[in-house]
Amino acid sequence: MPPRPRMLAAAIVAALALGAQAVPAAAADGPAGDSATTTSRGVEIPAFYTPPSELPGADGTLIRHEPLPLALSLPGIDGPLPGRATRLMYKSTDANGAAVAVTGAYIEPAAKWRGDGPRPLVAVAPGTMGQGDQCAASMALEHPLRLNGQTVSVGYEDLSVYRLLLRGVAVVVTDYIGLGTTDRLHTYVNRVDGAHAVLDAVRAARSLDSASVTSESRVGLFGYSQGGGATAAAAELQPSYAPDVPLAGTYAGAPPADLTEVTKAIDGSDLAGALGWSLNGFLQTEPALRPIADRYINEAGQEALKDLSTMCVGDALFGYGGDSSTRWTKTGQSISDVIRAEPVLQTFLAEQRIGSLKPAGPVRVATGTGDDLVPHGQARRLAVDWCGKGAEVTYVPVLLPGVGSGLLNHFAPLLTDQGNAISWLTDRLSGEPAGSNCWSMPVQP
Repeated sequence: MPPRPRMLAAAIVAALALGAQAVPAAAADGPAGDSATTTSRGVEIPAFYTPPSELPGADGTLIRHEPLPLALSLPGIDGPLPGRATRLMYKSTDANGAAVAVTGAYIEPAAKWRGDGPRPLVAVAPGTMGQGDQCAASMALEHPLRLNGQTVSVGYEDLSVYRLLLRGVAVVVTDYIGLGTTDRLHTYVNRVDGAHAVLDAVRAARSLDSASVTSESRVGLFGYSQGGGATAAAAELQPSYAPDVPLAGTYAGAPPADLTEVTKAIDGSDLAGALGWSLNGFLQTEPALRPIADRYINEAGQEALKDLSTMCVGDALFGYGGDSSTRWTKTGQSISDVIRAEPVLQTFLAEQRIGSLKPAGPVRVATGTGDDLVPHGQARRLAVDWCGKGAEVTYVPVLLPGVGSGLLNHFAPLLTDQGNAISWLTDRLSGEPAGSNCWSMPVQP
């Protein structure tokens, strides 16, 4: 592995470790799963995450829930600060129309909502966490940093969750389909799976007895990177899939709207392992692609895909940062070359494209102009596509210079713009109009 990604990964882990605290695993109070706990890279996955053999019929129906201890929590007069968390499992539907169990977490804030109307709800779609069940965002709320010699899991999404809670906004976080739940593989960056998991998380949160939010609460969506793609897809699919979940506003930061372009960018990058997560997810969704994979992927590639299937972001940075997919193929072609050679793959990725439908409600698309990991150009094109459909779009180019690291070029805009993104979204949750700057797109970078 090249030294630069290894040093970068170590720096990120060390920095985040300064803000994390170790906490012991808490005993589950809610109903357990149908089997004993499992283990992923030395991390015990609680029985809660094993779905039952039978699922309810309605999407968003709560299957089970239990108290979730937050690692970063302080005692308060009216309860713990910044809020009281509940671990959730709820029913959703995957891209093939099959019933599926999804986990996540709901956090009832201690702070009062001071905006207009009842307390609002924001569904947070996490950025890339990995593909191992131990990487799930709901577990990261309890354990912000896992470093056990077998896996490195970092709950960086906790920052956005806490910032929303401090504004009095209730938050529900989805783990996505297959992440956390032990019955299937996570379908990384799948457009439909991500959208359904986000929208059904809202339904599940509203049905929780202990939640203050109701069907009258305004709803917002918040996501960056993988999460930005999930919220963008959810905004497009909400009218048809979840008409009972009207959206006051959607933030889609650095959305991977065109996976063909993103595949080119991540190959050989610091986060090259994400290419393996994508391939694993595609094969989970569409088994008919397996003969193509078998025709091209060599033994080293097969071993890498299996290895990555249980990895988190930190693991992938250390294990596969800087790798080229040409090492994974029998022909020496890159995965992008294989896609160009196979019309079936081109069709599959075209179906994953975000931007073909008009999103519901106002949307804010933010993208770092120096982002070469989830390329700026394809994210900007999503805003242009939506503007062309008459959507209410706020486009925000985050002007930062490239620094030579794809991961930092992608991660820096997240931190730079997050406060502004949360302010924009809370304004929508208060009922303030968003407006649109589509008229300025011809001169926007």
